[in-house]
Amino acid sequence: MVEFQRIDTKQSRWLLDVTITVFIEFKTEADIERMIKIMKAKILIVDDTKFMREVLRDIFVSNGYEVVAEAGDGEEAVHLFKIHKPNLVTMDITMPEMNGISALIEIKKIDPDAIVIMCSAMAQKGLVLDAIMAGAKDFIVKPFNKDRVIETINNVLSR
Repeated sequence: MVEFQRIDTKQSRWLLDVTITVFIEFKTEADIERMIKIMKAKILIVDDTKFMREVLRDIFVSNGYEVVAEAGDGEEAVHLFKIHKPNLVTMDITMPEMNGISALIEIKKIDPDAIVIMCSAMAQKGLVLDAIMAGAKDFIVKPFNKDRVIETINNVLSR
């Protein structure tokens, strides 16, 4: 549907309101439930670098996700997890105060089903394995590739 509405008669300015309907075919109700779960996900971003948090926030928001909070270290992450109860956490590994693996362990004590994805540099392969052993569901590598981030998020949320 397309609607035009004059908003300024003196300057002949118009407001164009466009509604787009998209049809997606799902084969089962489980597919529908999975898609709803993915699109309604609330995310907590944890990274000690503000720029990295902003990059992830932009990726998530531009793909329809809600970022409920951001933390700059592991202690803040655990505190915000208790308050916001997000569906998913992205967690940097190397941070001050409390590192990502320690924060992951604390979050898993609060909610054993918590979905945490670790963020790491390529040189941190050993730490990524430690994080997976501690309960992380997956990892994404810095610098972030937008498509890989979204693919990873969708994969872990649809399990």
